[in-house]
This record gives sequence, structure tokens and C-alpha cells, in this order.
Amino acid sequence: MRLLLDTHALIWFTEGASGISVVARRALEDSANTVFYSCVNVWEIAIKLSLKKLTMSMHLEDEFAAFLFRNGLLELPVQHMHVARTAYMPMHHRDPFDRLLIAQAELEQLTVVSKDPEFDAYGIKRLW
Repeated sequence: MRLLLDTHALIWFTEGASGISVVARRALEDSANTVFYSCVNVWEIAIKLSLKKLTMSMHLEDEFAAFLFRNGLLELPVQHMHVARTAYMPMHHRDPFDRLLIAQAELEQLTVVSKDPEFDAYGIKRLW
């Protein structure tokens, strides 16, 4: 299975938080699955850190990046086609970060790891 982490799932996975579901954690730890994180996740985390709406135990630029690399998570860059797709998506979800993740999941045929049921309105696969 090819998985794309929603930002809260990425934070909880890297921080070892108990908020992540057992099903999601098993899927993320299964070496048969390919796990992606998006530049969108890092951008959202950076904004929340700068606004003091989030604290993390790892420094975003080095420790966090090293954790992702050590755990085999692959970076999914944001491409023109991903951003352009958001212009034609219905407004079921207004969060621009989530809309871009949904577009990436749709175009790259990825299953999103997210607790957010609003993703389901877009017809993409979601695991939680």
C-alpha cells in the first residue's frame, strides 16, 4: 500500500503520540507499505511552530528530517499539477493544506492516513 500522511498523523507518528490509531500505526510500521510525507506537511508544521500553535520535541530542520529519513519515509514534492488540481476540487474542505494533500493523494493514487472524515467527500482512500 502507498500511504500519504496527513499532518497530524505525521506529527503523532514522529512524536510517538498515542493519538494515532492502532490500524494506522500498524500500516506505517509495515515494511511492505511505502510511506510518503509531503512538503505540504512540513510547511504546515513550520507555520504552526512560528505562530506558537505547536511545539515539537524535535527541531524541524535537522532532527525531524533525520527521523523521516531513518524511518524510510519518502518526500512527495509539490508539483504544478497538484496545485492546479485544487482549483477544480469542490469546497468540501476549506483547509488549503488538506486540499493540497487530497489533490496529491488523488493524482498519485495514495491512501491518506488521517483521522479527518472530511477527506472522504473527495472519493480518495483514507486509512485510520
